[in-house]
Amino acid sequence: MLNSPEEEILAKACEAIYKFALKGEENKATLLELGAVEPLTKLLTHEDKIVRRNATMIFGILASNSDIKKLLRELDIMNSVIAQLAPEEEIVIHEFASLCLANMSVEYTGKAQIFENGGLEPLIRLLSSPDPDVKKNSIECIYNLIQDFQCRTLLQELNAIPPMMELLKSEYPVIQLLALKTFGVITNDKESRAMLRENQVLEHLLKILETKEWSDLHVEALAVIANCLEDMDTMLLLHQTGMLRKLLSFAESSTIPDIQKNAAKAITKAAYDSENRKLFHEQEVEKSLVTLLGSESDGTKIAASQAISAMSENSSSKDFFSTQGIPQLVQLLKSDNDEVREAAALALANLTTNHPANANATAEADAIDPLINILTCKRDGAIANAATVLTNLAMQEPLRGVIQGHAIMQAVVGPLSSTNTQVQSKAAFTVAAIACDAEARIMLRNSGGLEPLVQLLYSKKDDVRKHASWAVMVCASDEPISLELCRLGALDILEEINLSISRKNKFSEAAYNKLLNNNLPLKYSRTGHLSSNNIIGDGFYDYGQSNAGSRLLPLKELCMQEPNDLRAVLLVNSKSDASPPPSMEDKSSDVGYGRSISSSSSLRRASKEKARKSGSRFSTGFGSPSEEKSEPPSGRNTVVSKSGGKEKGVRKGRGKKEEEKVKEEEDINAVPKLTGEGIPEKEWYPPHDPDFCVYVYEVTKSILPITNIKEQIEVLAKYVADKMGGRIPKERLHDFSWELHISELKFQLKSNVLPIGYIKKGTFCHRALLFKALADKIGVGCSLVRGEYGRAWNEVKLLNESRKGVTGLLPSPDLYIVDLMFHPGSLMKQQSREADIYQFI
Repeated sequence: MLNSPEEEILAKACEAIYKFALKGEENKATLLELGAVEPLTKLLTHEDKIVRRNATMIFGILASNSDIKKLLRELDIMNSVIAQLAPEEEIVIHEFASLCLANMSVEYTGKAQIFENGGLEPLIRLLSSPDPDVKKNSIECIYNLIQDFQCRTLLQELNAIPPMMELLKSEYPVIQLLALKTFGVITNDKESRAMLRENQVLEHLLKILETKEWSDLHVEALAVIANCLEDMDTMLLLHQTGMLRKLLSFAESSTIPDIQKNAAKAITKAAYDSENRKLFHEQEVEKSLVTLLGSESDGTKIAASQAISAMSENSSSKDFFSTQGIPQLVQLLKSDNDEVREAAALALANLTTNHPANANATAEADAIDPLINILTCKRDGAIANAATVLTNLAMQEPLRGVIQGHAIMQAVVGPLSSTNTQVQSKAAFTVAAIACDAEARIMLRNSGGLEPLVQLLYSKKDDVRKHASWAVMVCASDEPISLELCRLGALDILEEINLSISRKNKFSEAAYNKLLNNNLPLKYSRTGHLSSNNIIGDGFYDYGQSNAGSRLLPLKELCMQEPNDLRAVLLVNSKSDASPPPSMEDKSSDVGYGRSISSSSSLRRASKEKARKSGSRFSTGFGSPSEEKSEPPSGRNTVVSKSGGKEKGVRKGRGKKEEEKVKEEEDINAVPKLTGEGIPEKEWYPPHDPDFCVYVYEVTKSILPITNIKEQIEVLAKYVADKMGGRIPKERLHDFSWELHISELKFQLKSNVLPIGYIKKGTFCHRALLFKALADKIGVGCSLVRGEYGRAWNEVKLLNESRKGVTGLLPSPDLYIVDLMFHPGSLMKQQSREADIYQFI
């Protein structure tokens, strides 16, 4: 019948279909299946008014069905429906056409079609319709449309504010509510807020709040006011008219949780502006917020905490909360609701930032335990905020000690392993703040926190990388932890970061240097340079140049290796600790340090005797502590002579074998018998270097008393040269068979690790290392630099004599190279080119 040429039949068919569609969703679906929608769309433009009206009514009902809605979008009927909004059309057509548009505007495509077909302007006009249904449908459709920014802009141009404001006076709550919701959206734009202010909408909103009968509108009215408070002009207006105080009193005295929550949200939004914060402080908003913290509603507690966070940007407000608010916030940290804990922790984080009084007040309120508990919760925001508070507290040294006593380092390991970058950043920052003490660093290492900390260095986030670098720098203050960080790869990734202009930061550079400075063997191996601040201590070893990413083997592992054809490892060690006795299964072996007591002990005794015997041959002015010592128990000597030749007293054939056998038996008998199982392995010690001990004693006794630094350097250089084979003229350098001497030492010591004192024929790298080691012992500042082709040299700083006594000029030190080979003790002023250094040395 919808295809009938008779108008009366069409009108009655549409009327019947309308009544059928009103019965429910099943009937609407039936109409779709029967194919009623497409012929009905043609009737929207029918010449007969009644047919057109009835067809429009049908679409007002059918458009609520999602399947029909989809078909209508495909048929593109928006232009026909919008045409029914013309002023000359009767009200009932307006009602159902606007209802159809309201249903169609729920989805994005429908909004776009309405906007493109110019539907916004007639809808605004219908806001002044005498029919409440038309008003309701129109404002509902407008509310849906203005979710899009483009529609909001056009709404301002069409001057929609006045007719919308009139809807606030409607006797129908649903119309008022939709108008308020619409205002709530458009007031996100500054221009719309200004229009509301000009049209006195704020006054009417406050009247709504003051009217108890309209309590169902209070929440939405507050949401609109919250947006308006972001404008300084609006704040001033409310402040000057006294409406701001009314608003705060209303929020504080209300018993409706949503009203309190929205009031706190309004304060939060406005408080992001510094001038607004001042006005709020004048109105004593802090007292209202503290009151709201005691609400029964979690939502209100959250909103009040967020408002306190915003207000804490004002220094006067922050001071106020020192005495009020912080204890209540600490109580909220113990809530079962993680959102409440997150908001409270955020407020405390802002209140304690750069405010020692608030930090102390937070600690006094017993916040440390609940804050540490939050670190193990599942809400990332709460963890990040709690970590920030703990960091702020740790800035106070007395509080840092208290925090450490609450197992903070165990708790922070979890956040360090988080996948949330904000949590990672805050946790690393917390480690940096608390790991200032050695005990805390040990706790972190024992808790397994170093590995996830190192992993954070790989982060693509700048903040995470920066704070992780900072934490690594702090943790690297202890040499054992520094070595552990290097083992975990911290040094390699920091080196990689520092090569990138975009990824590096001052903390990554500082952390890299800190790690190297606490691991001088690695630093010298990687960089080839030790500064005067890098003091060589016992256990230092020169492994040679290594590349980035390569692992530097520990000294113990190097000592356990068999001699090989690789470069000898040079060891500096003046400690007299004895190596531990060997196990029974390797007691007869004769290889390496720490593996055979017979070889190592005989070497030590022989070296001591040799040092005693050679003491009289030292340069004039040097004494020997060995003169005061008794003779070693054995006259045998397996140490290489000073000239670098073969062993002294080497016996051949049967005599030698018998002597070695007797000696071996003596050493084995001297070792306590190891019986049973489970005996703990004794501590390993690096090989002792008695000759180096003699060197240290002699330079301390003879060079340290010299007051002139330059003279100290010259005398020390001659001393080092004397111990390493004496002066070698350049033309005779190729005849200086130091390689053979080194090979013989490696064979005799059964190891690739050579104590520096054992080397009696040394070249540039040996002499430079010995010079640096001895200079550090007596406090003479010098650096150690590795060059190419086996070269190494020492650099020293001496004051420029020519500038002494010049008025207005401070003495400036110049850098000099020390010659230890060709003319020991001579100095050359450092030049920029390395070739000049090679020419000198």
